[in-house]
Amino acid sequence: SMSARASSCARSCRRSAGVWTPARTDSFQVRRVPVILVAGNLLGDMATTPERQTIAPLVGPDDPRRFTDSGIEVKPLYDETDLPEGLGERLGEPGEYPYTRGVHRDMYRKQLWTMRQYAGYASAKESNERYHYLLENGSTGLSMAFDLPTQLGLDSDDPRCLGEVGRTGVAIDTIDDMRTAFDQIPLDQVSTSMTINAPASVLLLLYELVGEEQGVSAEALRGTTQNDILKEYIARGNFIYPPQGAIRLTTDLFAYCNERVPKWNTISISGYHFREKGCSAIQEVAFTLANGIAYVQAALDAGLEIDRFGPRLAFFFNGHNNVFQEVAKFRAARRMWAEIMRERFGAQDKRSWKLRFHTQTGGVTLTAQQPENNIVRVALQGFAAVCGGTQSLHTNGFDEALALPTERAARIALRTQQVIGYESGAADTVDPFAGSYFVEALTDEIEARAGELIAKVDELGGSVQAIDFMKNEIEESAFGYHERYRTEQDIVVGVNKFVQDSPEVPDILRVDPESEREQVQRLKAFKADRDAELVQRRLEEVRASARGTDNLLPVLRQALKGRCSMGEVCSAMRDVFGDYKPTF
Repeated sequence: SMSARASSCARSCRRSAGVWTPARTDSFQVRRVPVILVAGNLLGDMATTPERQTIAPLVGPDDPRRFTDSGIEVKPLYDETDLPEGLGERLGEPGEYPYTRGVHRDMYRKQLWTMRQYAGYASAKESNERYHYLLENGSTGLSMAFDLPTQLGLDSDDPRCLGEVGRTGVAIDTIDDMRTAFDQIPLDQVSTSMTINAPASVLLLLYELVGEEQGVSAEALRGTTQNDILKEYIARGNFIYPPQGAIRLTTDLFAYCNERVPKWNTISISGYHFREKGCSAIQEVAFTLANGIAYVQAALDAGLEIDRFGPRLAFFFNGHNNVFQEVAKFRAARRMWAEIMRERFGAQDKRSWKLRFHTQTGGVTLTAQQPENNIVRVALQGFAAVCGGTQSLHTNGFDEALALPTERAARIALRTQQVIGYESGAADTVDPFAGSYFVEALTDEIEARAGELIAKVDELGGSVQAIDFMKNEIEESAFGYHERYRTEQDIVVGVNKFVQDSPEVPDILRVDPESEREQVQRLKAFKADRDAELVQRRLEEVRASARGTDNLLPVLRQALKGRCSMGEVCSAMRDVFGDYKPTF
């Protein structure tokens, strides 16, 4: 709500050399700062000095000032007086604490980022064909997109799924589907990312079982499960269980992979979806790292050692059009996470300090109007991600405001990454914007403002208790975007300026409705051809395990190996954990 920002709140942060750093305690230190009451962060009246903004003010198109979407006023000129004090220490060396300049010393001089294109639609067979197409065209990693029923832990034959099977991604109901999706793709030779959250453990186990069938050991599997349920409550909405059961599954996956799948990134703590819902760059950093803090604390509370799971944490950020703010955002997030892990949680292993992240270009920035303009937007966003030091990158298809990408759009998106990597010069030197008056000032400003926002989340008791607060902040920011576009304070080429009367609609990908019927028939045949008594016994074992405290994944693995479906094991856990009921 607009009034939520008007209340004065305690600042739990401290300042060092002009920037925020986390306190060396279990909660951030408290520093009370007087705050001028204002009716929200969006007011354009700058006569008073409100708390530092995280959203651009609404000042209209005639105001000469320029703001980033985070409310940082951009000066006409930056010089040496804008550089933060102690810049050398704040930067460090690439590959060294605090990792402002990157998590590896040589960065892309040694190896380019993973070009990981997000793909999956209709059935496992069609998705397998797209995966082969991408690999043959130079993609260096796969990223699985799942349909809505799979993301909600529902089988394709559930009546609630009618019309949704295979629409937004691939339908994976059974081990047979996972086997088909990776047919003729050796799992020890490819890295696979799975955009899956509430049922993340189930999909990882299906992948592990298919690897076992291929003769690939679990120790050789490489990839990532998104496994970030907190952002589902806050921004995306694809949840199943209440937080207690869901976070238990998250930390059980941490422990399971530590023992069995050591090369697997167990979570991709995601700010991407916050930005898609409408948050600013500063909010993206703050809420993503706040969720990271919550997961680390949950794992510690579950008895895990920080340096056993810390090195396998990964992050997922959005890439937007303001190149300079995006580069600064990535640099600030790296520095902040290093300090959080070392100072707040006392991690000793340097690998635990490193914020390794995937970037996807901004889906919400794509326009249905003049869709070929999106090729330029995606190139700018990808360039910013590379200059900011991303470890892997997905570039969107130019037609994705209209539908899932066609093969042509997917190829152009992949070629965009290849041009950035081999022609732009961005990969030739580490952290190319380091020392820039503008970028260094932005990096410190993002760090400071994001730190203050994390302090608010901490004061509310952490991310789980602050879900409604974060939702409200993001919704207010989204309203601000809408108003700035409506008034033409911010320009979107082809939408509110340089428009055309006749729409351009390229050939788009259409999923054959028959594929849904075929998927349901395959699932029915699968369920008919199995030992029904064994299935029921395995599902009861899942319920019993959910009622206990032992790691759930070994029992889930046995159930899936015994030909239980994905929806059946998720339903068995729902019988114990219950359903999450959001507040409105």
